[in-house]
Amino acid sequence: MSASRHLVDPELFGLLETFPQLQLSEAILPLMRAAPPRSFSFGDQGASVLSSRRSIAGPAGAPDVSVSVHVPATATTNRGAILHIHGGGYIAGSAEANAPAHRVLAEALDVVVVSVDYRLAPETRFPGAVEDCYVALGWLVANAGEFGVDAARIGIMGESAGGGLAAGLALLVRDRGEFALAFQHLIYPMIDDRTCTHPDPHPYAGEFIWTHQSNIFGWTALLGAAPGGDDVSPYAAAARATDLTRLPPTYIATGALDLFLEENLDYARRLTRAGVPVELHVYPGAFHAFQFATDSALSKTAWLDSQRALERALKP
Repeated sequence: MSASRHLVDPELFGLLETFPQLQLSEAILPLMRAAPPRSFSFGDQGASVLSSRRSIAGPAGAPDVSVSVHVPATATTNRGAILHIHGGGYIAGSAEANAPAHRVLAEALDVVVVSVDYRLAPETRFPGAVEDCYVALGWLVANAGEFGVDAARIGIMGESAGGGLAAGLALLVRDRGEFALAFQHLIYPMIDDRTCTHPDPHPYAGEFIWTHQSNIFGWTALLGAAPGGDDVSPYAAAARATDLTRLPPTYIATGALDLFLEENLDYARRLTRAGVPVELHVYPGAFHAFQFATDSALSKTAWLDSQRALERALKP
């Protein structure tokens, strides 16, 4: 019997029927990756946006990193940029799957969107993925002029595991001090491996889409060890960071039924106590990845909230 179905926004029921309930394993992972990618966007497809693929030098001793670049066709020298990091539990997903949404964002906000194809787990363990994202961000900063971008107006964004990588990347950028971020924009971010081992799990969160079992598999794949250990780096699990000062203004959105609800709420609370400006949204009746139900009022609201926050964060 379902513990939380009665709490789900009725307009999201249809989405649940399209998501198979999988027991993730290394055996099923190739089939999961080979399935047609899911994508979502709201509005037009950004017809005036120029899209391309670039290959950039990877971290020392690692392969090159591929990125998708979406640039509004109008010429300028003063637009902002977003480095986007895709979701997929650290084990799946791609930059190209998000291209429709990125083209819409690029056109609507007159912003450059660069999305990075980082190396996936378990083939590549931590810190491979976050280091791939770091070099992609460095490339965007170094080449800002080519795309008409003001290097002082570059932020990072991600959903789920992409939000976790964005949060870890923000810590890495702060600590290395090579460049600065204008903001971090985190959509139901996967930021705490200790959720897998919490002695008192939320009784209603995490029943749908990304479950407790999925979470254990994803974190184990990334870390190469069981989650919840004493030596997990904050660059892998940002909630492990003890110092959250000097991080950029932060947007966090999550669902009231998302497995990551409590880790997201706690991160937002701790950020505010560290003096970081935080905008927090919790959507009632929403489970993980609810925004794929693009016809629902809740998903449309979440998209508009996100877009308006990005617009504010990108202002000169």
